[in-house]
Parts: sequence; C-alpha cells; structure tokens
Amino acid sequence: MTSVPPPSPPAPSPWWDKARHADKRPFLEARHRIKRAMRSWFDDRGFTEVEAAQLQISPGNETHLHALETSVLTPDGTRSTRYLHTSPEFACKKLLAAGETQIYDFARVFRNREAGPLHGTEFTMLEWYRAQSDWRVVMDDALELLRVASQVVPSQTLRWGGHEVLVAQRPITITLAEAFDHYAGIDLLACVDGAGEGLRDDLADRARGAGISLSKDDTWSDMFSKILVEKIEPFLGLDAPTFLCEYPSCEAALARKSPSDPRVAERFELYVCGVELANGFGELTDPIEQRLRFEADMARKLAIYGETYPIDEDFLAALSFMPPASGVALGFDRLVMLATGARSIKDVFWTL
Repeated sequence: MTSVPPPSPPAPSPWWDKARHADKRPFLEARHRIKRAMRSWFDDRGFTEVEAAQLQISPGNETHLHALETSVLTPDGTRSTRYLHTSPEFACKKLLAAGETQIYDFARVFRNREAGPLHGTEFTMLEWYRAQSDWRVVMDDALELLRVASQVVPSQTLRWGGHEVLVAQRPITITLAEAFDHYAGIDLLACVDGAGEGLRDDLADRARGAGISLSKDDTWSDMFSKILVEKIEPFLGLDAPTFLCEYPSCEAALARKSPSDPRVAERFELYVCGVELANGFGELTDPIEQRLRFEADMARKLAIYGETYPIDEDFLAALSFMPPASGVALGFDRLVMLATGARSIKDVFWTL
C-alpha cells in the first residue's frame, strides 16, 4: 500500500494580516509606552538623544560579528563600500570626543547570521554613554531601566521561557571566574596569561573534562563561548537580575582592562530569565591597544570566515580625544518582550 504523506502545515499568515496584527498590537502599544518612558528617564537626568548614522566605513571589528554590506555611488558613478552598522558605538564615542558628556540612542542596527526567537537581522539597540563615570554607574542605570519598563506595562516581573523574575529583587553579581568555577568546574583564570590572552590547550583540557564537545579547529574564544552557552547562560538571571562581569581581556575587545588585574576587563552583561539583555563596558580609550585588538580579531575572522572588515581609522583617531567613559548596549526589543510576556522577539517588532 502506498503511504500518503502528511499534509503540509499551512503557510504562516503575513505580518500585516489583520488578525495577526491584532494579536501583536498590545505588545506594540506597550513597546511605544516603554520607549516614551525611557526617553523621559534619560531626559530627566540630563542626557541628550543622538541619532548615529547607520551607514559606516566599518560595522565593527569583532570576530563573530557579521554585517550587511552595501555601496554608495557619487553623482559621477564612483562606488565605495559601506556597511549598515551593527551598533552605534563608534559614532557615539566620536561624539564623546567631540565634547558630548551624556548621550543615548535608540538605534536601528543590523546583524547577519542571526535568527531565532531572541534575534532579528534588524532590531533596536538602546545605547547610552556617560563621560567621567565608573562602569558600576551604568550597571545601576541598566537596573533602573528594567524597572521603568516594568512599571509602564505594569508588571512586577519579567518573564521568558517559563521563568519569572521580580524586577525589584536584589541583583546578583558574579564574575566570569566565579561562574566558570560554579557551573562548569573550570578554573578560568588558569587558562589565561598575565595579560588576559587565552591559553588554548589549558582551556581545551578543562572543557573536555566538563563534558564540552570540541573541534580540533576550535579557538580559545570558540571554547569559551561553548562553555558559556552550554553550562552558564541558561542558569543566569533565574532568581534575580544578574550581572556577569570581569570578562577575560581577550573577550572584551572595546573595554579597558581592570586596574587591579589586567587578566580581566571592565565588561559586564546583564541577564534576566537566562536572556542576555545588556552588554556594558568601562570604555577603552587607548588607540594603540584598540588597534592591536581589532587587528587580532580581524585575523581570526579571516581564518574562520574568509573575510574581514576595514578598521575605522577615524574612530581610532577620536579615541585620543575621548574622555574616560562607560557605556551600555541594551537590546530594547528583548526587554519589551520580557516585560510584556511576549513569546518571541517578533511579537514586539512593528514590521518583519
């Protein structure tokens, strides 16, 4: 007897279907109110809203960051390559060099090779910067913005993946070294040298001992990411908003090194319900060190993906004039999703 194949599932309705849009509209209305409340929060504290240009010479120089490429034509037909930015960071730091002191940007940003319930090729990144401020100040800012979003909905909790976290719960702070030891049984700082560069073989031995499957081509950074994703991130922020901080210097391309331990950098990420919401730095302002980091990352990118992005020489020049500062990139769509209880980040996008 010939078997009959099962019927194909119906094609999903387009995003502009009236019924589908009606289902999303409560989330979209909340998105608007949250953005308005956040703008008021920044304005009340003396911040200036800026609008970074989306077309840039360089989209960023981190190994695993992938950009959308386009070209610009002059009236005479001369063509030059440009990239849709993956973050407004370079432009915002140039504005700090120009004399701005407290700025924020609800930036539309673009990233290739990213998809899923927490990712979109195009999304909104809220970034803010404080000149002459310690990185712990912007950590406090990030917590305040979680509370602003929750108050607007209103809700006392952020929700995702079956987890609920009280926004008012006292935050947890854990270093990368503590997290690797607690969740994976790995002595992370034994796997970096005195300057914070990764010792591949040392980490490989410990990763295998923790049950991580490795490839012979995995770099130190690849192994670090596998351990973080498999053993640590799913457990962060389940009881309270959680700061994961003091990343190894080799995993903090744009952050300054800790003055007390050069093996680690002033970088943090904020997690709630196992979801990374924000990534912040005490900003690196040394153009020589920044160039070396960019060049090393682009060499790794070429080896892995067969491509590189240009280095923004104008950005490196601006670093010499940039004041000490701290800044944060917060996934605005993700925060709206957690505040409203939406199932997917696409539920809080106006259009797809």
